This record gives sequence, structure tokens and C-alpha cells, in this order.
Amino acid sequence: MNSIPKVRKAIIPTAGRGTRQYPASSLVRKEMFPLVDRDGLAKPIIQIIIEEAIESGMEEICIVTAPGVEPAYRNYFRGLDDHAIKSFGGKEWAVRESRKLAEIGQRLHFVEQDSPQGFGHAVYQAKRFVGDEPFLLLLGDHVYISKIKDRCARQLIDVFEENVLEAVTGVHLTRESELHLFGVIQPTLIDASRGIYRADLIVEKPSIELARAKLSVPGISAGNYLAHFGTHVFSPRIFDSLEYLISNDIRENGEIQLTAAQEHLRQQTGKYWCLEILGEPYDTGIPRGLIQTQLALALNGVYRDDIHKDMGRDLFAQTKF
Repeated sequence: MNSIPKVRKAIIPTAGRGTRQYPASSLVRKEMFPLVDRDGLAKPIIQIIIEEAIESGMEEICIVTAPGVEPAYRNYFRGLDDHAIKSFGGKEWAVRESRKLAEIGQRLHFVEQDSPQGFGHAVYQAKRFVGDEPFLLLLGDHVYISKIKDRCARQLIDVFEENVLEAVTGVHLTRESELHLFGVIQPTLIDASRGIYRADLIVEKPSIELARAKLSVPGISAGNYLAHFGTHVFSPRIFDSLEYLISNDIRENGEIQLTAAQEHLRQQTGKYWCLEILGEPYDTGIPRGLIQTQLALALNGVYRDDIHKDMGRDLFAQTKF
């Protein structure tokens, strides 16, 4: 039986312009928007995502940035200098977090996407970083909250490392009214107890008519489909599929799409599985999603009881008798 190398590298593309979060994104890049994490600390979104990767076992992380952005990341992920630490007046938690930032910074690599040519094009920029190893791919504007002890990314990595595969994509049940937002798979069930499927077709943002005709999930009520969760583990062969799209200028809406490369890889290898992740993804790239993300972090974090009390008090105050 062929062995699969351990997954130890991750890619996080962040080169998008954040137009849906304008005007704030004209001042602060969307991945640097602050949120209060489950541990009660205020962090930029990108740090929360990086910690998802590290706590899932990743040793090196490549951030795909827009031109000129790397210095801001380097500056943040180096922690406080001695002068700045003194201004915190002996607050040990700040010193501890500063050291943590510096440790994260030592794991980081950066590549630029010099022009906005799509998500697949952004991933392709990290080809040299990946080399001949498999890798974890996380979205740069999604926060993942697991329903079990293992992180969402770790759930996916375990399936990849246990099997001889070319790719495993995280999926979750999605209503057909939301299919215009996601890539969707046509599944064949492999392991019901673990929610593992083989992908028989991968379609980017399908119409409802196409979904009903080709993408239904056996045993699941009509109107629900398995859509991308925003996490993937790939062998380096995904870069062959991306290169095929780029060299042949195969684009959708003017962009090189990752979903098209996924489908090409599936057709070439047949070793493409999907895992129904036990967790929820939250899209911070849109205003409503940013609100939902903060609420989810708060209700799963150290301030959970206080938030419940505050929300109950506010609701009571607004009730008219």
C-alpha cells in the first residue's frame, strides 16, 4: 500500500480586495478586522485562522497576499519590542501573547498574487512553497468552529492521512437557496458513520435546476446538498490541474477557479473524497457574516455565560407589556 506523507503545510489566500466590507476595508484589510476569540482575546481574523491550522498540526503556513502587504504581517507577527512591553505595566498575559505572536511569525511564509485573477490563481502562487508535499488549504476570510474536540481542519487531515487519496474536501449540508454561494458535490456514500463520501462531480455555484438533476444526496431530504465547507487537503497534483487551467486560459467570469481545478483533478485521478465536517464555517467577508462570526465565537467562548445574561437582559428591556 502506498504511503501518504504527513500533512504539515497550510496555505491561506488573503489577496482579495474585500469590496463587500467597504468602507472599512479601504482602511483595514478584511483579514485584519478584529474579533474577540473564544479565549476572550481580541485578534485579527487572520490570526484566528492561522491558529486553526497550527492547532491542527501544521508546521509551516504560506499566506498569499496582495502586493505590498507582507510587511504589515511581518510587523504584527513579531510581537512587542522591549519598550512596548514596558508600557503594559507588567501584564503577564500581554507578554505571553506577544511571545505567541513571535512564535507564529517563525512559521510564516509569504507569496504575492500580483493581480486578482481568482482563487485558483491565488493558490497556484504557493506551488513552490508546497513542493512535493500535501497541504491544507483554508480560506482567508472564514472562521471555523468545531462541534467536537478536534478542530475542523484536523478532522479533514485525519481522513486524508488515513487513506491513499489525492484530495479531501470538507462539506456541509446546505439549503438550495444558498447554492449560488458555494461549490457543490455529487456524492457517493463511503462511510455513513463518519460522513465520508466520494465526489463524483464538483460544480461551482450550480443552478437549482442542475442541483436537483445531478447533485442530490442519497438519504437526505430534498432541497439540501453537500456544499464546500471552506477547507481542503490536496496532494501537490492539484497544481497540475491549476496549471492546465492557466496554460489553456480556462476561466469562469474572467478568473481561474479552484473548483474547476478540483473537478479536473477528480476526473484525472478518481481519488477525490469529501468529509461532512462536524462544525460550522463562518464567512467574515460579508457584513452579516462578520456579525454571525462574532456571535458564534462569543457563545462558544469564555464570555458565554455573561453574553447569555446580557442578551436576556436586553431582550427583556425591549419587551413591551
